[in-house]
Amino acid sequence: MVEKFRQITEMRMFGVFSVLGEKMGIASSKIRMFFIYISFLTFGSPIFIYLALAFIINIGRYIRSRKRNPIWDF
Repeated sequence: MVEKFRQITEMRMFGVFSVLGEKMGIASSKIRMFFIYISFLTFGSPIFIYLALAFIINIGRYIRSRKRNPIWDF
């Protein structure tokens, strides 16, 4: 039940932490906890990093899906 909720939540949101966890071989829950702690210590500035990574990941998904690739379709 908890695992299904986690999968649905990660599919609906950006999935930045799950992508980072897969690439680095670290559990995404540990990355999330690190992000929360760092956000409190630095007064929320990692949120800008999170949004930038979400943008980069979504652009990469868009390009890989080849629905309409703005780079190759001139």
